[in-house]
Formats: sequence, C-alpha cells, structure tokens
Amino acid sequence: MDYPRIFLLSPAYSGGKRGQMVMRDAASFPLAQKLREPGGAPLGDVFSFLSGLYFRGKIAYSRAFAAPPAGLPGALVITPTRGLVPPESPIPLSVLREFAEQGDVSVTNAGYRGPLEEHARALNEAAGPGTAFVLLGSVASGKYVDVLAGIFGERLLFPVDFVGRGDMSRGGLMLRAAADGPELEYAPVLGAVRTGRRPPKLSPRSWKKSAP
Repeated sequence: MDYPRIFLLSPAYSGGKRGQMVMRDAASFPLAQKLREPGGAPLGDVFSFLSGLYFRGKIAYSRAFAAPPAGLPGALVITPTRGLVPPESPIPLSVLREFAEQGDVSVTNAGYRGPLEEHARALNEAAGPGTAFVLLGSVASGKYVDVLAGIFGERLLFPVDFVGRGDMSRGGLMLRAAADGPELEYAPVLGAVRTGRRPPKLSPRSWKKSAP
C-alpha cells in the first residue's frame, strides 16, 4: 500500500479488574510502580496491560504498517477523556483514574467527544487530503465511527477482516499480520457492511505475554 496512513487505536477499558489491580495502593509490580513515578508510564504499555492480546495486537500491527506523513505519528490512541494520544506518551496514575472514573466512551459524553473531535480536526488538517486513517477498533457501534467519520469522511478506513470477530480474534489476527504479513485489507467505514457472521476461529498460536 503506497498511500500515507495513520492508525487510530480504540482504548482499553480502565474500570475493570485489571485497572483496579494496577491502581490499588498496594500494587508493587513494575508497571504499577512506573505509574506512580513523576513521569508516569507509556499509555500503550498501560492499555496493553488492561486489555491484553487485543491491545498488544493493535500496537504490534500499527508499528509494523504505519506510514504517516512526515512529522506526524504513525499511531494515536483514542482515550476516554484526552482525545488522541500517542501510545508512547506517558500518563500518570491520576490520568488513568480519570479514564476509569470519568471516561464514558459515548457520543453523548462531551468529556469524551469534545477532545476527540478537536484532536481529529487538527490531525486531519495537518495530515492533508491524501492521508488515510485506519480505525483499529469496533466499527459495529457509533462510539468511534460517529465522531471520526464526520471529520475524515471516506478516508476513515477499517480492516474488513474485523467484521464478525471478537476482541481476542482481532488481536490474534493483527499479531499474525505484524509477525508474518501481509497487511490487512481496508475499506472505507462509510457505506460498509460493519456487522456480519463470525468467521472461523484462528488456528492456535502462542504469543509471549507481558508480565505484570
């Protein structure tokens, strides 16, 4: 694929059991300690811990295939309250708690939608009309599509093999593509069939897990 593209990664859920684990006061494993340091921990590492295989797949895939215009990041994470953030950007514990407590990822939540729209418009202007934006996340609901499609239009793409797959299957699919290729096929979100029958399961394969 010879056109510039930036990946937009949907967020991990911060309010679940793994979020409670890393945010608890007694947590002493390395990522929890890093979150408590003045510089914080990389957002991509935090969300990979929260989401596991699915987010690790997004990170690996975007690193393998991103082709951004000069001066722009190859991947940005959609966050619950802070708009679009590079996965390498550090966040402190206070921001993760903000995600968990205030981060209702819904088009009706101005605290989520406002920053996302602001950042997406700025990104669209900076990237120019020839850049595609590939959403690595669910397209079945409107929580991402209804915000981003209004800004990027037909340049908002998604992997067609995502249709009908659950999170774990998508994660495995992206890890396989990142490791062995080829890059997945994309289609514009607008006008696409975004739901469908579940495809056959991926053949079993072992992936190295990140230690807490």
